[in-house]
Amino acid sequence: MATPTPPAETVTALARRYRLDVDTSTTGSPSWSLLPGITELATKIEPTQQDVTTYDSEGWVEQAVTMLAWSVEVTIAHRAHPTTGAFNATQEHLRRASWAFGRDSYVNVRFYDRNGVVDDAYAGSALVTWEPGGGGPDEVDTIKITLTGSGPLRPITNPAAGTPPKSLTGGEG
Repeated sequence: MATPTPPAETVTALARRYRLDVDTSTTGSPSWSLLPGITELATKIEPTQQDVTTYDSEGWVEQAVTMLAWSVEVTIAHRAHPTTGAFNATQEHLRRASWAFGRDSYVNVRFYDRNGVVDDAYAGSALVTWEPGGGGPDEVDTIKITLTGSGPLRPITNPAAGTPPKSLTGGEG
């Protein structure tokens, strides 16, 4: 038996390679704004599986995926202007959507590899949950934001494609 060739991919990618943008437009034409202050980002795609076992499976359970659900969980450092104290407009757009009803409760988001290195970019419409972290007097103001997908999560062309890639360790490449 032959020994497999070791993979060429030997550098571990960093989690901070992702960027999340929010469509803050009120005109219907997209206006993408960076969500600043991200300290954690996790994406999820969860399948709904249904039992489709028949007598023909000879006692083995068979499953079929019948639906997919997606979400993005983000923790942010709550950003404010150093002079005016006004909170960041993109963060405020999400906070306001979390308190809204109907059409105003949905936001369009996209997330992608900020280096444009891989074809890893998605967009969709989501509902917003805004959960302030609270904490003691020595802690910073953090917010946990959950974006719960409503409808499909679509692959898109990476908006950062064509930008000079940075090295996977964070420096210029």
